[in-house]
Amino acid sequence: MNTNGKLLKEPTNEDLMRQVANGALDQLKVLFERHHAHVYRFLYKMCRDKMLSEDLAQEVFYKVMKYRGSYNNGNFVSWLFAIARNSLHSHFKKNGAPTEDIDTVGYRLAASAAHEEDYSHLQRALDRLAPSDKELIILNRFQEIRYAELALIVGSTEGAVKTKVSRALKKLKGFYFEAL
Repeated sequence: MNTNGKLLKEPTNEDLMRQVANGALDQLKVLFERHHAHVYRFLYKMCRDKMLSEDLAQEVFYKVMKYRGSYNNGNFVSWLFAIARNSLHSHFKKNGAPTEDIDTVGYRLAASAAHEEDYSHLQRALDRLAPSDKELIILNRFQEIRYAELALIVGSTEGAVKTKVSRALKKLKGFYFEAL
C-alpha cells in the first residue's frame, strides 16, 4: 500500500523488460524470480536432465540480458519461452551426433528415460510423444501459455497451433490409456 492507503500495482513483465532493455538490469532479478522455475520445468520436461535444465535455464536469462535490445515490447513470456526453446534446440544441435536432428535426439532421450521407474504414468505417456507434440503440450497445458502466445513462440498461426495441440492431446490420451 502507498501512503494514501491504496494498493500499489506490481509492474507487468513487459514493464520490467522495457526497463531492463533501457539499462535497468536490476529489474532482471524480478523477472528471474518470477519465471526461472517455469523455464526450468519446461526444459526439464523436454529433456529429463536436471543439470542440463538448470544450465539452460541460466543461459536463457543470460540471453535475456544479452539480447535485451532486441525486445520489441511484445509479450514477455512468449519471448522468454522462444529463447528457452531455441536454447534447447541449439544445445541438441551442438551436442548431438552430427546426423541427428532435434526430433531424433528427443526420441532417444525419451526412450532411455522411459526405463526409469520413478516416472509417473502421465510422464511416460508424454515421453512417447514426438518432441514437437510434447513441447506444445508442456507449453500450453503445464506452462499455461495461450494459443496466441504459443503461435508466436513456434512461428505458426493460432489456428494451426490449436489444431496441433488438439491432435497432440489425442495422441497423449491414447498413450495414457493404452497402458492402463
